Amino acid sequence: MPLRVLDTEMLNQVTGKNSRNDTAARWGVYGTDLGHMFWHRDQLYMVFGDTFGRGGFGGSNWLSNVMARIADPDPRHGFPFQSMITEPDGAAKELIRSRKIDGDEKTVIPTQGISLGGRIYLHYMSVRHWGLTGGNWTVGHSGLAYSDDDGQTWAAPASATWREACGFEQVAFVLAKDGFLYSFGIPEGRFGGVRLRRVAREHILTPDAYEYWDGTKWEADPKSATVVVPAPAGELSVAWSEPHHRWLMMYLDENQRAVVLRTAPELTGPWSDAQVVVTADQYPGLYAPYIVPRTEIDGDLYYTMSQWGPYNVFLMHTRLEPAAPAVVSADGPAVPLDAVTPVSSK
Repeated sequence: MPLRVLDTEMLNQVTGKNSRNDTAARWGVYGTDLGHMFWHRDQLYMVFGDTFGRGGFGGSNWLSNVMARIADPDPRHGFPFQSMITEPDGAAKELIRSRKIDGDEKTVIPTQGISLGGRIYLHYMSVRHWGLTGGNWTVGHSGLAYSDDDGQTWAAPASATWREACGFEQVAFVLAKDGFLYSFGIPEGRFGGVRLRRVAREHILTPDAYEYWDGTKWEADPKSATVVVPAPAGELSVAWSEPHHRWLMMYLDENQRAVVLRTAPELTGPWSDAQVVVTADQYPGLYAPYIVPRTEIDGDLYYTMSQWGPYNVFLMHTRLEPAAPAVVSADGPAVPLDAVTPVSSK
């Protein structure tokens, strides 16, 4: 039975002056966006994009990216922040430096993070120029940065970059039991389709080690990557629902002006038709839905979402139709788990 979306509510504002975390007073963060999450050393971290001080978007102290550590990882409790990565004066610190030169490197936006073997990795896109219309921008290159001291300092090796557009300028990571790290990718902007690649986790920093799904098999050539979810897709996230035995993908559909949800039995698909979760008529300027990792997704789906107008991050809750009880025969479970069931990424 297809998973069905019921209704959606905003739980609370996570960042900004009016948020429960009062990030403006505590760390000088008046406006920011994104808010994708990953686990590291049994703590939940949240990563943000372009961040501004007093005045909000376009205001003082522009930082391309910042990161917070959450005190209570249960989204039902509103995501209180324990700390942020900071400068010596206590203000939020830019993790990956950017040139901030339009036409060269306007900013560096982290699109997903993951922790492997005690090291944090951030996938980023180096934005060359923001377009004049919403959802359009150009990327000079994408790459991976890493930190071995829990996010305080970062290295972004030139060898871990993709210089040519390959359709993975923005990604969503999935760590699987088969030894591979999978990443769903979309190109620059919000109007491309979704593709899939994988790499042995120990080779995450080696672009030539990646394999790309061509619709039937894995290939070394990035150009062989086929679209697994059709355009248009904006910022995206993917998570496993154990009760539903399905993968869930959320992203912004710019044409529908809505956050949508698709599901699939396997990472390679087939992916279901898109269901509208929430629209810009309800929350103007919405984008970047990021599913909270390691939450049981049955009747409740928790995720962060950004809004352009207030230019801040909000915690959202969508009710789903709960999964039917599993039918168990004398021979065991009726539905075996897929070989790429996710694992913890401590």
